[in-house]
Amino acid sequence: MADIVILGAGTGGMPCAYEMREALGKEHTITVINASESFQFVPSNPWVAVGWRTAKDTTLPIRPYLEKKGIQFIADTVTAIDAKANSLSLAGGTTVDYDYLVITTGPKLSFEEVEGSGPDGHTLSVCTIGHAERAWDAYQEFVKNPGPIVVGAMPFASCFGPAYEFAFILDTDLCKRGIRDKVPMTFVTSEPYIGHLGLGGVGDSRGMLESELRSRHIKWVTNAKVSRVEAGKMIFDELNDEGEVKKAHELEFSYSMMLPAFKGVDAVANVEGLCNPRGFVIIDDNQRNPTYPNIYSAGVCVAIPPVEATPVPSGAPKTGYMIETMVTALVQNIKQELSGQQPTHTGTWNAICLADMGDTGAAFVACPQIPPRNVSWFKKGKWVHLAKIAFEKYFIRKMKKGTSEPIYEKYILKALKIEKLK
Repeated sequence: MADIVILGAGTGGMPCAYEMREALGKEHTITVINASESFQFVPSNPWVAVGWRTAKDTTLPIRPYLEKKGIQFIADTVTAIDAKANSLSLAGGTTVDYDYLVITTGPKLSFEEVEGSGPDGHTLSVCTIGHAERAWDAYQEFVKNPGPIVVGAMPFASCFGPAYEFAFILDTDLCKRGIRDKVPMTFVTSEPYIGHLGLGGVGDSRGMLESELRSRHIKWVTNAKVSRVEAGKMIFDELNDEGEVKKAHELEFSYSMMLPAFKGVDAVANVEGLCNPRGFVIIDDNQRNPTYPNIYSAGVCVAIPPVEATPVPSGAPKTGYMIETMVTALVQNIKQELSGQQPTHTGTWNAICLADMGDTGAAFVACPQIPPRNVSWFKKGKWVHLAKIAFEKYFIRKMKKGTSEPIYEKYILKALKIEKLK
């Protein structure tokens, strides 16, 4: 019998637990450790931040659904990993031993890298449900006395989609309220150009997103290296393509949501030989760490190289579809190891995403993620907005049901195939 511990219960960890249980059977112990008692569907957070959703709509209690499947659950924070002794130390004072460790923690949100940023500083966030609720509280006060808005992404950010989504969702909501004319809006991003997305662009993402920003009267600044944020003021340098300062900016705002840089969580990043300098888990083609082969990882917390060097450092995103295939691969590889075989399964580096724009949406496919690509497709339409709404309900329903089926592959690929066949 083997003890498998899954660290993190997000969009990677929860499906991983379900897949692991179905693949391995009941003779092996599966334990999920997560700091919170609740699962949150992170892609819905931009909607929560403008009051279109509540936490009740997008979260669910973890324990009853995992225990229903015979999966143990511990709500606690891991403070240290002893990778040589195969042991975890928890904040509550207990230890948990493992034969295999699966790290699906997601990222550490590094607001501290830009002075004055973050919910405890002067900018807001949609990275967690708690942050989104604080953004909603601030937004309700903002609409009483509207002013300039700044939305975007900090240096070393690697997930740009939610920033674009939130800018467009804000625009849509402000128009519905009849106060858009009172709100100058600027999109400030570390990307070298609009629509780069950390992917070197996908299809005509640059032209389409620039057109969308322009039609909604949203100004933009790219190659933005934000150095600090003060109350109501964002200070940043706009760099040229050679990385030299092109223009210094001090941009005033009444409301700002800026996505932070990502790093690996402390307990993981502190393990010698496990991570790269940013704290992301180093993995081989089979999702396992070369130094500690009984440690597997998937999701935003894994180390993958940036698509290209940019004047302001930017990372590459890990989309839900990509995470899903990583999870499936590592589950099958652990199953092979328990049967005395060598791991052979690999995840995909294909990026597939649905992005909401408030009243429309954009979908893109990048296969593989790093150019040159076999498929590079970007398309906009109302159908994306509707598909994302439906997918939210579908994903949460499946988490309650405890299914191990490939959710992204079944639903998103079906939606994309239907649209392309029109």
